[in-house]
Amino acid sequence: MSRLAFVILIFVSLSCKLSAQEIAVLKYNGGGDWYANPTALPNLIKFCNKYLQTSLDEKPETVAPGSTDIFQYPFIHMTGHGNVIFSEAEMKNLREYLVSGGFLHIDDNYGMDEYIRPLLKELFPNQSLQEIPVDHEIFKNHYKFPNGLPKIHEHDAQRPQAFGIFTNSRLVLLYTVESDLGDGWESQEVHNDPEEVRVKALQMGANIIKYAFEN
Repeated sequence: MSRLAFVILIFVSLSCKLSAQEIAVLKYNGGGDWYANPTALPNLIKFCNKYLQTSLDEKPETVAPGSTDIFQYPFIHMTGHGNVIFSEAEMKNLREYLVSGGFLHIDDNYGMDEYIRPLLKELFPNQSLQEIPVDHEIFKNHYKFPNGLPKIHEHDAQRPQAFGIFTNSRLVLLYTVESDLGDGWESQEVHNDPEEVRVKALQMGANIIKYAFEN
């Protein structure tokens, strides 16, 4: 495929899906449970449709990192507990997606961190993960989080952190760790989290969706 044809594909795909407002879950290789938290995204979508007046499809799609289908989705979510592997072709495709206007949110469901960090160094070899400051737009564009990322579940008793990779000042990849936002998005009976904790998780998720669609 020529460079021009590839750019046209990106433009057409993103334009179509921006109007349709669909999001997807990233199905990766390596053995990690990419399918974790099955009720999380559907619940977040319902929350956004209700409180942000979005029109997201309530059933998120599944997409592979090496597929050109990723260019159809302005927002892709990735989670899990274990190993993650990207081939060189998948790396290239995912990088093209991000620098061309896409957005990837990686939420460590506990156990992914040691595997994802080396991959992100390969994905963007000339950049490092930067901790996102608490005054960034993503923490205040709709719901206010003056202290940054909320803590949803305890794991190693460390503070929740949001890291990012930026291209041309735009946040293209968000990595949330020691927070477990996805668990907070799950239906109440899954983890029996207090309602106020679930609401914080959903509000932060709504901010992420809003940022991804507007930037």
